[in-house]
Amino acid sequence: MLWLRGIVFSVLIPGFVGFWAPYSMRGDKGLAGGLWQLDWIAVAAGVTLYASCLASFLAAHGTPAIFFTRPLRFLLGEEPAGLVRNGFYRVSRNPMYLGVTLAIFGQALLFASRTIALYGAIVWMWFHLVVTLVEEPHLHAKQGAPYDEYCRQVPRWLGRAR
Repeated sequence: MLWLRGIVFSVLIPGFVGFWAPYSMRGDKGLAGGLWQLDWIAVAAGVTLYASCLASFLAAHGTPAIFFTRPLRFLLGEEPAGLVRNGFYRVSRNPMYLGVTLAIFGQALLFASRTIALYGAIVWMWFHLVVTLVEEPHLHAKQGAPYDEYCRQVPRWLGRAR
């Protein structure tokens, strides 16, 4: 049942934000030709990154559903009780957001679309605000010192662990 909730969450939230919305913004543009086709690599990398993080959440007996979606936990599940620190969470505290953003920018390149690129920048800013203003205070209050230590060791977005 947990896997099903993880899939439902993934289709409804990152699926909409990272795929349906940018794809619908392409307008009449088809795929850019030539070397632009290599940008499928960015989309695939974003999907792979997200899927790996989803597997880490499921292994920790939770889904990526953020705490304020609790009224929908019957459908989306709930966050894990403890911190997820394995896999890509060793090099970024927020690799799921990176995966979704990478997939969006990959589509901007695939369709040579400034509109999708602008959308990606707006989504990135939204993610940053959600992380800094909502998620980090929540995790600090819920997890306390272990989360603070994790924050000292692992960068918010991407980089070398300290």
